[in-house]
Amino acid sequence: MAALSRSALRVVPRCQSLFFTCRAAPVSCSSLTAHSQQQPVRSYAAAAAKQKEKKEETVQEKAVKERKKIDDKNRHKPYGLTAWAPVDDVYIVRHYPRPVYETSVAIEMLKNFQKLDFSPENQPVYINLRLDMKLEKKKKVDPFVSTIHLPHSFKSDINKIVVFTENPDQARIAMENGAAVAGGAELVEKILADEITADFYLAEPDIVQKLLPLKNKLRKKFPKSKRGSVGMNIPKMLALFKSGHEYMVEDIYVNTQVATLDMPKEYILKNIHAIVKDVASHKPAEFGPFIERAIICSRSSEGLHIKIEELLPQEEKKEHVSIKAHCLRGKTKASVGCRTRRQV
Repeated sequence: MAALSRSALRVVPRCQSLFFTCRAAPVSCSSLTAHSQQQPVRSYAAAAAKQKEKKEETVQEKAVKERKKIDDKNRHKPYGLTAWAPVDDVYIVRHYPRPVYETSVAIEMLKNFQKLDFSPENQPVYINLRLDMKLEKKKKVDPFVSTIHLPHSFKSDINKIVVFTENPDQARIAMENGAAVAGGAELVEKILADEITADFYLAEPDIVQKLLPLKNKLRKKFPKSKRGSVGMNIPKMLALFKSGHEYMVEDIYVNTQVATLDMPKEYILKNIHAIVKDVASHKPAEFGPFIERAIICSRSSEGLHIKIEELLPQEEKKEHVSIKAHCLRGKTKASVGCRTRRQV
């Protein structure tokens, strides 16, 4: 009997605990549902919090991107570098500021590099320009393609040109002035079948609509009035594109060949001046200088930074100086007006 009473005492409390927990569950659920009914859930609050977090992240990213420009003019050494100039001939390049050379000096250095490297004398010389495409407010200069006449051409071959015209007299004039092929819309199928290929394609304004099937085929070579490949004066266009040099803007950079290294230094200088002048003409001078920096190099040499100020036309230099002076005067007048107001 004693054993049975002990086992009963052990089992009864366990059953009571199980009974009360089972009874308590529905009470808690009902209370929770009633609480939820009293206070409705706001689903839009979480979305607003996420938007605030995104805004804070974008503000932080902008703060990181907009780094302060440090003025190193009055410092004993550039910020973050070892010194203004190396003492020895052998040094680590990243510890010193990049030297900027005069254009004539840089060309002489490229010629000396070629002798030391035993590389070909007729290797191409390239120029790389970084452009400031910004205009007023949020407007920018659109990327462009331009064709110019270099003072001293480095090409031995004449460009192959196709002229689209429906006028037989214009077609005859085009062939007399050096066009490889001249014709109307019948040339479209031959070009699509790769029976006819050319370096440039010129057209009269009346036939451009019939050439639309060639747009995907020709892409950047498709005739456009902005590039000067659409017009009525066919002899003038042929004179430009037969021996002209074409360059294009990719993003904010112009990278094009200007000469060969075996050409005289004066010829290379004149070609560089011609390209820089043509590039600078695509942005109004009132919005500031268009070219931020210039680098020249040959195929086997390193890039040399050159002074861009000496390459710009004299008129543009004067305009840039007058714009800066006008801005400075405006700032000084504004500061004087603020001081007088404070004194009053």
